[in-house]
Amino acid sequence: MLNLNAFMRNSCRAAAVGAFAVGAIAFSGAASAAPQTPLFPFFLLPPAEQYAPPPAVEAAPAPDQSTTFELPARLRRQVVSYTGREAPGTVIIDTPNTYLYYVLGGGQAMRYGIGVGRDGFTWSGTQSVTKKAEWPDWTPPPEMIARQPYLPRHMAGGPGNPLGARAMYLGGTVYRIHGTNAPETIGTHVSSGCIRLTNEDVSDLYARVNVGTKVIVLPMTERRADLSTSVR
Repeated sequence: MLNLNAFMRNSCRAAAVGAFAVGAIAFSGAASAAPQTPLFPFFLLPPAEQYAPPPAVEAAPAPDQSTTFELPARLRRQVVSYTGREAPGTVIIDTPNTYLYYVLGGGQAMRYGIGVGRDGFTWSGTQSVTKKAEWPDWTPPPEMIARQPYLPRHMAGGPGNPLGARAMYLGGTVYRIHGTNAPETIGTHVSSGCIRLTNEDVSDLYARVNVGTKVIVLPMTERRADLSTSVR
């Protein structure tokens, strides 16, 4: 009986060893047939992703700083004939036709296109230049603040300042001949009484005008016959 038990134990052990051998052979065959199959795939790192470089991002085009508003031909700075009696160096504001004349002498004047006061804000008379300023600060007068309370009480000079690049102050009034950051308003009746030119034109006029220069402002109803439009 003991011998039979030993025999059975040995038989079972042999069967188990045989089964293991068969399984190993089968596994080995399967591995040979599919050598790329990993034994423990969960220990492997995921395949590296192919990272393509991000597409180039085009920067928004910068504003074209060279782009400027082009005045109509009649409003561009030009030398014209002048047959009046005003002395060279005099400034004449032709309000109804939105021109400023600087008398050169010898029957000539330099003519500039200007913007003038809107309806109800034009004025006339003779004044003189009492002050000149480059890139002037702007302090709206009380009368303007009363009409437009949202305006700043003071604005430092610079490209964004409504007075533009240059200003020439007229007598003891609140009026000025000045530049503008809105050149499209040249040739219109838009201001509160000041005379505006493009920054380029006001810089040219500024270089010609001195403190004490006589300034004649014509009323809306008058255009003197001696203000010729003949271009030289």
